[in-house]
Parts: sequence; C-alpha cells; structure tokens
Amino acid sequence: MPARRPVRALIDVAFALAAVALGAWSFWPIYQSSAFLLMLVVTLVAGTLVGVLGWAFRLPSIAVAGLIVLVYLGLGVQLAVPSEAGAGGLLPTGAGFIDLVQGTWLSWKQLVTISLPVGSYQALLVPAFLLTLLTTVLTVTIALRSSRPELAAIPPVLLLVAGILLGSSVASLPLALLFALFIVLLAWLIRFRLQRRAASIRSLREQSGLLVESRSERRSTALLTTAGATVMLVAAAGAGIAAAALIPPQGERDVVRTAVEQPFDPRQYPSPLSGFRSYLEPDRSEEPMLSVAGLPADRRLRIATLDTYDGVTYAVGSGDVTSASGSFTRVPYRIDQSATTGRKASTTVVVRAYRGPWLPGAGQLEQVDFAGPDAGRLSGAFFYNDVTGTGAVTTSLRSGDMYTEETVVKPLLSAAQLEKVQPGSDSVPRPSVIPDELQSALQKYTAGVSGAGEKLAAALRGLAQDGYISHGIGPGEPASRSGHGADRITELLTAVPMLGDQEQYAVTAALMARQLGFPARVVVGFVAPRDAGSNVTFVGSDISAWIEVQTTSGWVTVDPNPPIRPVPPKQPDQPTQISRPQTNVQPPVDDNPQRNDEPPQAQVDPANQPHPDPALEGLLAVLTIVGWTLLVLALVASPFLAVLAAKWRRRTLRRRAPTARERIVGGWREFADSAVDHGYDAPPAATRVEFAETIGGSRANALAKVADRATFSGVAPTPAEAESVWKAVDDLRAQLAKRDTRWKRLLAAVSLRSLGYRGRRNGRGSDR
Repeated sequence: MPARRPVRALIDVAFALAAVALGAWSFWPIYQSSAFLLMLVVTLVAGTLVGVLGWAFRLPSIAVAGLIVLVYLGLGVQLAVPSEAGAGGLLPTGAGFIDLVQGTWLSWKQLVTISLPVGSYQALLVPAFLLTLLTTVLTVTIALRSSRPELAAIPPVLLLVAGILLGSSVASLPLALLFALFIVLLAWLIRFRLQRRAASIRSLREQSGLLVESRSERRSTALLTTAGATVMLVAAAGAGIAAAALIPPQGERDVVRTAVEQPFDPRQYPSPLSGFRSYLEPDRSEEPMLSVAGLPADRRLRIATLDTYDGVTYAVGSGDVTSASGSFTRVPYRIDQSATTGRKASTTVVVRAYRGPWLPGAGQLEQVDFAGPDAGRLSGAFFYNDVTGTGAVTTSLRSGDMYTEETVVKPLLSAAQLEKVQPGSDSVPRPSVIPDELQSALQKYTAGVSGAGEKLAAALRGLAQDGYISHGIGPGEPASRSGHGADRITELLTAVPMLGDQEQYAVTAALMARQLGFPARVVVGFVAPRDAGSNVTFVGSDISAWIEVQTTSGWVTVDPNPPIRPVPPKQPDQPTQISRPQTNVQPPVDDNPQRNDEPPQAQVDPANQPHPDPALEGLLAVLTIVGWTLLVLALVASPFLAVLAAKWRRRTLRRRAPTARERIVGGWREFADSAVDHGYDAPPAATRVEFAETIGGSRANALAKVADRATFSGVAPTPAEAESVWKAVDDLRAQLAKRDTRWKRLLAAVSLRSLGYRGRRNGRGSDR
C-alpha cells in the first residue's frame, strides 16, 4: 500500500462525513430535538467505522452488511427509541427491541401522518437512523473501495431528498443547505478528478521513461484546474442566489405526507352540530356527559370547530382531506402554541355518557396525557387538527376514560369589545350558499354603522334583540325546527318572533361575520352554568354552540346567542317587513392576497381598490418570464461555460510561458489536446511523432519534431520560433475543425477529454 494512501483515505472520509451530515440535516425540521443530534453524531461515527473496517480488511459485501445489522440492532434502541432504553439510556430493553424491529417498516407511515416536530416520540427516529446509517456506510465504502469513487456523491444527495420528502408540506426549501452540500460535493469531485489525472500521468511516465513535465507546466495545470473550479463555483453561486431571489414564497408543496392517506378523515363522520338536539332529548338532557376539573374561566368545553358550510350542514374541514382544516395528524408529544393569543389552562376530563369520535377540549392543544387502563389505546388513536383546535380518536370512547390537556384558551369578547377590532387574514373555506334574507337582515342591523368591528357588534346586538331561544322539545316551549341549512336560517330570519336555539344563531352569526370580511367558524360544545366552579359535570342540557372570529390580534370567542327570556306569541298575520336601506354593507379592504376564497359579498369595495395598470402588469409578466428563462439558460449553460473558460485559461498560460522552449512545448500540447477533443486517441506511451502520425498530415509531423528538438537538443529556441509554432498550432486547430461537422465542432469545444475525463479509456501521449 502506498505511504500516502491512508492520508488520502482520511481526507475522503472527512469529505464523506461532511456530505452525509449535510444531507442528514434535512431531517432536523422533522425532529428538532437533542435526541436527533445525538443520534446523528453517533450514527455518523458508527457508519464510518463500518466503512473503514470494510476497506482496511477488504471485507466482502456480506460481511459489511452483517456489520450494518449489528450496529443497527446494537445501537438502535438507544438512538432511535430512547424512551425504551434502560440504564439511563445506555442499554437496550426487550420492549425497545420490539419497537425497533416493528418501526423498521411501520414508523415510515407513522412519521408522515403525525404533526411536526416529533422529537423522540415512540420509534419515529428509526427512519432517520436507518437512512443515515446506510448512507454513511455506502458513501465511505464507495469513496474508499470503488473504481468510480465519484459515485460516493450520490447517497448524500438522496439522503437530503429523503429528508425533504418526509418533511413538512409548507416549510420552505432549505436553499442554504442545498448550496452547502453542492459546494462540498463539488470540491470532493474535483479532488477525485485531480487524483485520477495525477495517477494517469504517473503511470504513463513510468511506462515511457520520458522527460518529467516542466515546473511551469505543472503550475499551469494547477492554475487551470483552480480556474475551472472557480468558474463553476461562481456560476453555481450566481445561479443559487438568482434562484433564491426569483423563486416566489413557498406555498404548500407535494411531499410524502400530502400523498399518504390520512388515518382520520372527518368527512366519514356526521357534523357534530347535526346532533345538537339529541343532547336535549328528555332521556339525555340530565344525563352526565363529562366531568371536568380545571374548567377555564369562560366555562366552555368545545367538542369540535366547524369551518365549512355547504348550505345544508356546517362541517369539520373542507371537502378535501388534505386541506389545512381537514387534515388530522397524530400529536407526538407537544405542540408549540407560543403564537396563540390566550391564557394557559390545564383541564382534566373524565368521560361519562359522552360518545363520538370528537375529543372535547378547552382550547388550542399544547399537550395531552391519557390515563387509566385504556391510556395506551387512546394515545395511539388520537389525532388533532391544530388549525381549528379539534381533536378526535379513531377508537370509541368509554365511560371512565380520562385525559389531561394543557391548552391555550382564546379570549371571550363581548359585542362592545368587538367594536374596536378589524378582520384577520386567515383563509377559511367559502360558504357554498348565503341566504338572501341573511344579507337583508345584515343590512338592516348595520344601517348607518361604519367599520367592520362596529358592524359585527351591531349585527350581534340585532340578533340578541330580535331573537328568542326555544329548542321545541320541553313542555310549553314553542315549536322550533332543528337543523341549520339555508332554509332553516331563512325561516329564522323571517319569522316573527325570531325563534331558534344555539344551533341556528351560531350559524347565522358566523355567516354574517363572513359577509363583513371576518374569518369565522362555528364551535359546538358544552357551557357550564354561571354559578359553576372550575370542577363541573356537564349534562346533556349544557350543550351549546358559539362562534370564533379572527381579528388582527388572533382568533377570539364570541357568544352570539340571545338571552333566555319568555317568548312572545307568534304573529302569523303580520309578516316581517325587512327594510332595504340604500347604504350597502361595505366590507373592509382585504389586504391579504391569500384570502381568495371569500364570498362575493366580502370582497373589497371597488371604490377603494386601486386599479391595476395593465401596461405595468404586462411588463412585470414579461420580465418574470425573461428572468426565469435566463435563470434556466444560465443553469444549463454554466458547466459548458466553465469548460470553455478552463480551456481558454490553459491556452493562455501555455502561450505566455516564461521561456521560448516552454511556449513551443505548450504549443504542441495545445494541438495534441485539440486532437484529443476531436476524438483522436494517442497509442499508449506514444511519442510526439507517433501521435502526429495518428492524426495525419505533414504539418502535424513537423510540429512534433520542432517540439522534440526544443526539448532534447539543448539549444535554446528563439522567441520568434515560438511565435511561429503558435501560428502553426492555430492553423492546425482550424484544419481539425474543418474535418468535422458543425455539431462535432461544438462537442469538441466543450469536451472534457483533454481536461482529464475520458470515461474508462486511457491513452494520452506521455510526452505531451
């Protein structure tokens, strides 16, 4: 083994570690925990040791595979399933081995159906651990043992792509990480190319025994390589910066989790608001549903948040399960709610007679801990949508099930407090149907009022003044039809007196808020009596519904329901006369271009909207197309431009060599390199004259003899002779170009053959 081989191997191992570490860092947004950092460092070291041992002892592939399995099983529990490791995380356990083995094929789907980041939850570190281990061993092994070591650049790239595909669908592309990996791999590939070139030159010199390349030529070669590498780096940097500047902000992109079928689909379950009246039936109205300890001050416990109205029902999530409000994922251990406005609360819930897939909670969830004999079953079946703050379980709830939630409870605003707010910018699904009577009632309530907040407050006051509560179930209650479809809302707004319950008033208020430009949604849940403390048992008659609207400060809770009071007699002979004042409801200007799904009545007032300049928009469109076109052309052309620049630099160094002898020898080498680029191969260990005879022509033969004389005669040539040689070289290169078609001339101009890359063939003249 050559003395320098271990040093070269050490350098290649360092490049491999850097490349794999950068590729594995694409998994950081998925985990974001110290357990991932520990796993990454230890796995890189262990994988490198396996690859180096295989190289040092020339182990066969089956032996290397055995070492990989040994490392996977020996360190997998401690690194990938740390919660199951014993002795302070240093030793594996039986349960940990089971989770590790099962996680080898089960954790992949679990990872893409859970909210991010996942930390070290259960066995979800297994995919990153396995991919990093395999990538490290493959990269080191290829770099040290393969006849094509440049292929070692492929595994780190695939690892980085895997991290992106398994990650979030809304996170931006890691452009800095991509560029850093590109720089490392480019430098590594240049090193491989220099090693191959140096080995080829040494081999040919040993075979021919001819004169060693001059110091000037060695310097020229080094400068040439540096220049070519610099041009490629600059081109890549420019392309990367241009891409970062021109690529628009990332929206939701297609990754694995967007393609995998979600385990919980809210469309498979009826809207919880549709069963509102069932809680008020005589046999359930006084039946204990849930026992709660630590109830927040607003006395509310939500069942579900509904944001999609189709004119028949208000439902959880839109028609697309991949939408933000329709996508339910598992909760790993904790959700960051630092950006949520509200007060923190800790609520313990014990299930009594309540049933259904929806798990009641007090606000935006931070953490949930299940207790009791079914804790494991419920923990594995729990799914959550953080957009709406709705939780669900795919298994049935039973009496005695218990859980504790850490939540952030949204503030509860009165109508007077709403007067000072402005609409927020979140996007919610657009209602499919808006009853005409609702728009008319809204105009009546907001006549003479200006400002979105003031109009919403006025509309809520109008509902509270005109509305009366009746479920139509108890003795003496006036008839009140259930449901919240468009026809029922029309009936509510046209009847005198206005008669309904929380189901209808919440839907009406939410639709009115949407018409005024507020993102709004309906919440169905339980509300405790005013004199109840923080520990309460909800019964069926505590069922209620309210709304949430988003302001510029965040989502807030609003109770739109009229007070409980006696219902006056119905007046069938005096139909409601709804006035239609001339002042139309003017929604606030929508500054957020993402809210493109607002109903027509909630769009910006054309009188206050600046008219776009068609000429400017056309110019911007043209500039955008031109910019993207230039970027693509620059990316495609950058490698070819780098080759042309490298050859120009090489030719300049040869022509401006310090001595006439070096300029003459450089002229021959320039002609020989041109011949190589045009497809001529020199026989092994061929002399200049022999290579010239291969090319053909008396002038090529004469040039070879002049170069030999300048090298071996001992008589210093004159500068005029050197200039004459270079003129001959220019003529010979022109003759070579005339022999080929235009397409072949282009291929020769960007050919890498004379720069050292010639596929699997060797045969450059040793005396060139």
